[in-house]
Amino acid sequence: MSVPDPCIAVNGAGLVYREFSCDYPLLEPLYFEFEKKYDPIPVLEWMRDRPIVPIVAVMAYAGLIFGGQYVMKDREPWNLRGLMAFWNLSLSVFSWIGMSRTLPQLLHNLYYSSLRDNVCLDPRITYGSGSSGLWVQLFILSKFPELIDTFFIVVHKKPLIFLHWYHHITVLLYCYHSYVTTSPPGIFFVVMNYSVHASMYGYYFLMAMKMRPKWFNPIVITIFQISQMIVGVAVTLAGFYYYKTDPTCGIEKENNTAAFVMYGSYLFLFLQFFFGRYFKKKGWKKQKSV
Repeated sequence: MSVPDPCIAVNGAGLVYREFSCDYPLLEPLYFEFEKKYDPIPVLEWMRDRPIVPIVAVMAYAGLIFGGQYVMKDREPWNLRGLMAFWNLSLSVFSWIGMSRTLPQLLHNLYYSSLRDNVCLDPRITYGSGSSGLWVQLFILSKFPELIDTFFIVVHKKPLIFLHWYHHITVLLYCYHSYVTTSPPGIFFVVMNYSVHASMYGYYFLMAMKMRPKWFNPIVITIFQISQMIVGVAVTLAGFYYYKTDPTCGIEKENNTAAFVMYGSYLFLFLQFFFGRYFKKKGWKKQKSV
């Protein structure tokens, strides 16, 4: 009589998956039991039945930020530096943990499976259940509280650039849609975003506390962000390739098109921000001094 494999489990959709951490004896003790046994299907189904949630959220967000700017127009800026520092530190720690849980899964998948499988197979089997599934789901849900970032900009009366609020709105809508449609390449985007946010929010925390090391140049954070967008565009192009050449690929055309437009626009806007912030002003100063 064969002994059941303890690494094999079945999620709420009846799909069999293998818990990643079970294959690595050195890593497994670092994972909690509730992570290894996490079933994402109940929350996934709840989200799937409520497509109006992200739409209401972004409409309320847009109304509050522009309404907030109007209310703050003739008022003194608030001073919530301590609360803002705590908020950024919390998001940084959350992102570091999320990266530590999803990056090993992605590396494992890339090593043992082809690029095609990583771009095409049902994520509920490949990475969306168990420990990595929990942190992928938390990543999606985190796009709602991340909207609070803009609150600090509004009440401190700092410049609110188009890139900031456009990014928050489109990321939330895209992530929600990707999750409920079980978009296969989602883990690429999750790992990249967790990784960038871990450093970015850590930097914002240091800035809020006035503790930024003099040797650290913020251009590094922008380069990380631009690199994320380049990889994002590349992954979506791979998705189009397999969608066109492999009828069994689980890529959804509409979702992948949205990802391409989103990452393409981010790449353009971040490059525009990059050159405008780090080069244009310096060049103008040089011209004035001649």
